[in-house]
Amino acid sequence: MWLAMMLLLSACSTGPKYPPLPSMALDETPDYLIGPGDNVNIFVWGLPELSSSVPVRPDGKITTPLIEDVPATGLTPTELARDMEEVLATYVLDPVVTVIVTGFTGPYDQQVRVVGEAVNPQGVPYREDMTALDLMIQVGGLTEFAAGNKASIVRVVDGQPKQFSVRLDDLIKRGKIKANVYMLPGDILIIPETWF
Repeated sequence: MWLAMMLLLSACSTGPKYPPLPSMALDETPDYLIGPGDNVNIFVWGLPELSSSVPVRPDGKITTPLIEDVPATGLTPTELARDMEEVLATYVLDPVVTVIVTGFTGPYDQQVRVVGEAVNPQGVPYREDMTALDLMIQVGGLTEFAAGNKASIVRVVDGQPKQFSVRLDDLIKRGKIKANVYMLPGDILIIPETWF
């Protein structure tokens, strides 16, 4: 009986094995996409009465003077500006629009999520060159029950979700910078609980 219990505990403590996530710099940083909760400043050149600062609603749309319910989620600021110019052209001759994003949240599928044994598990807006260390600082680190070296990152690769191991204890508690990895929009960091 005692032997069976030890085998069960040892099997539980090893956890699933995933390939390590390469710790390499990104070749190209993805463009920022607007999401619900972002705030956008719409500047219409020469027409201050059409310029405004508006939030992106939960349905992903914005409303500005003369323009109602323009989809904004999933667009870059430049793409949104061109769409607004097209709609404003009905009312204004050759409008020039600039969109400036403030209060960044990003689309939900572009946020980096942390679940499990983080002090404050949450979705975090992706930032250029974001690493696992940046993410752990944002969520307040690991709980005392975290199995940091058994953590994993779920990332979509070639259209399919794949899971990779990441060694958070080595990174945070032992200062091994080689354990730091780059995050991508849509990554999910899973931090399991230790058994003892």
